[in-house]
Amino acid sequence: MPQWSEFSTGQRIKILRGPDMTQEDLAHACHLSVDAIRAAERDVRLTLPTLLAVSAALHCDVSVILGQSTPRRATTHADRVIMTALSHAIHDTSAGRLPETLDEPPTVAELSEIVTQAWSTYWTGQYAQVGALAAPLVREAAARLHVQPDGEQASAWAVLADAYRISAYVANLMGARDLAYAAIGHAHHAASQAADPLRAALVDSGRAWVYLRDARLADALDLAEKAATDIEPRFSKASHEELTVYGSHINFAAVVASRMANSVRAADYLSQSHAAGARMGREHGAFGTLFGPVTATTQAVGIKVSLGETGQALDLIDSIGDVSQLQKAAQHRYAMDKALAQADARMWDSALDTLEGALEDAPEWARHQALPGVIAEKIGAGSTARLRKVSRIIGVSPVPREGMGFAAADRRTAL
Repeated sequence: MPQWSEFSTGQRIKILRGPDMTQEDLAHACHLSVDAIRAAERDVRLTLPTLLAVSAALHCDVSVILGQSTPRRATTHADRVIMTALSHAIHDTSAGRLPETLDEPPTVAELSEIVTQAWSTYWTGQYAQVGALAAPLVREAAARLHVQPDGEQASAWAVLADAYRISAYVANLMGARDLAYAAIGHAHHAASQAADPLRAALVDSGRAWVYLRDARLADALDLAEKAATDIEPRFSKASHEELTVYGSHINFAAVVASRMANSVRAADYLSQSHAAGARMGREHGAFGTLFGPVTATTQAVGIKVSLGETGQALDLIDSIGDVSQLQKAAQHRYAMDKALAQADARMWDSALDTLEGALEDAPEWARHQALPGVIAEKIGAGSTARLRKVSRIIGVSPVPREGMGFAAADRRTAL
């Protein structure tokens, strides 16, 4: 498959337009004639005003259209529209620009319900829908803070911190790393104003995840450890809410340690994660996250795979029964780790069964994940019709196994 820079400018415009947007649609969005769009896509004529209009209509940088930078894999025109709106909301509110048409912003209670709805949608893997919801949520939360009476602002700061954190998570998954950094930074400020240690720790954990996706592994581990240490509870007296947040943090620290091939620290954190899960007895949710014994065990599978301990990963898989307590996105993530363990053990058919099942169940979720492509490449020479089908779903070409090197960097940041 050609590299992005090897396409012509006209071909890149057509690819970015995608199958859901016609030339007529693009012309209308650009306030140009259809003939101008056709000429641009045929590389016959593309003036600077046309280039700028197309760039704005497609919600992507001019450098992407010219092939100087590469668009993120699987990002559609609709995704780019959503991310543009989210970017405007984050930057406008952080600069103090509030909606002028909002006479009376929703109450804190109403916004909290929207936050809960956003997290619920997020954990089904419908990230584009969450992004569409997050932009107005950020604006309305900022407007609520602006009108909130003195002495009652902590709750408004808390909901604004949640709105920014949700935005950061969506931006991180969509590959908008600068926006993710900005949103999580604003979430940190809002959480500090809310004076809520658990919420502040979750923001720090979110920043650690942005670091991980940006391949800043040492920074991610330092921050994950600090976030977990800051809220470490006494197990005998801890509430389920405290154990949920702490367990999620310590589990993430184990994930990062495994990406750094630090088996000793990963094992230590896993031990604490299992202890927290055992203390809880079942899965519990708090602040948009879920944790419990099933989460601890399923996450341990991915950690063991990262450390090259395939046999232990397969043993854990054999011990795991019903995972329906997990959110859908967590179930799909576990399926990816399971498929990768099976591929490492050269259980090609089992790996394909697991991978194909997850992709067919959650194609929208899979669109924003790097790991399915890594698994498909690892299976390699089993390039049967089934592998070709899987490869089409995730947008990669089947790669023969012979001579195929497994990119460690992909596994380290494929979260």
